[in-house]
Amino acid sequence: MSKPLMPKAAAVWLVDNTSLTFDQVADYCGLHPLEVKGIADGDVAQGIKGMDPVASGELTRAEIERCQENPNERLKSAERKHEVPAPKPQKGPRYTPVSRRQDRPDAIAWLLRNHPELPDAQVGRLVGTTKPTIQSIRDRTHWNSQNIKPVDPVTLGLCSQMDLDAAVQKAADKLERARKKAEKAARKAGTLLPAEETTGEATADPLGLARPAAHEVPADQLNVPSIDDADPSEPKPFAVSDVSDAFTTAPAPKVEEAAPDADSVFAKLKDLKVEGDGENKE
Repeated sequence: MSKPLMPKAAAVWLVDNTSLTFDQVADYCGLHPLEVKGIADGDVAQGIKGMDPVASGELTRAEIERCQENPNERLKSAERKHEVPAPKPQKGPRYTPVSRRQDRPDAIAWLLRNHPELPDAQVGRLVGTTKPTIQSIRDRTHWNSQNIKPVDPVTLGLCSQMDLDAAVQKAADKLERARKKAEKAARKAGTLLPAEETTGEATADPLGLARPAAHEVPADQLNVPSIDDADPSEPKPFAVSDVSDAFTTAPAPKVEEAAPDADSVFAKLKDLKVEGDGENKE
């Protein structure tokens, strides 16, 4: 079903001149029901003059009466004599009227506060602004930051509720994919041993065969004999008085003298007596 050429103008006229429900008007004009409710409350499409779709040949009076009798019915556009091509979607930032450009900082502040998951590119496409402007409002370095008040961009007429919902859903899907990817990577990394188990201390001995180190045993449990408890009859261990004594050369062993022989001793005495007698004779 083709949409009216000026959806908001047609919605303003239908809200003011018919008893159609918000859902019926939203379905025909391609708007969100909340946006149509905002038009009825005077918060959305302020200053837009309503356009009669019956006068433009886009809708018939009988079709309006049929849908007014049954709220579940939906409006169907009248057959046009000339086929109008569908508008091509814009890739860059949307055009913002000059009268609405002063409201863009308020809309940017609202999007940054209520939908922080939206990337700057999405915010720029919604309200027709640039990334430096978005960053300056986020950092509160904008020249008019003191007067900026967050206002819904749909209320300001800078974007439609459907475009906003689509952008929010797209950002939410992207975050969900990133979360699932992170969980998958975490599960894959969980199959490996942690670093502290492979590079740290050895695991505990399940059978209790390992002996604890000396510094791990309490002092009162160490079985070290005291010097006072030693038996005096047992020989004392060799003690080194000085550290340097342990590295000096050992003394040369003493040569044991041969045991004296009786014959050799008396022979020497005999020689001494012979020499003494000769001196007395002289």
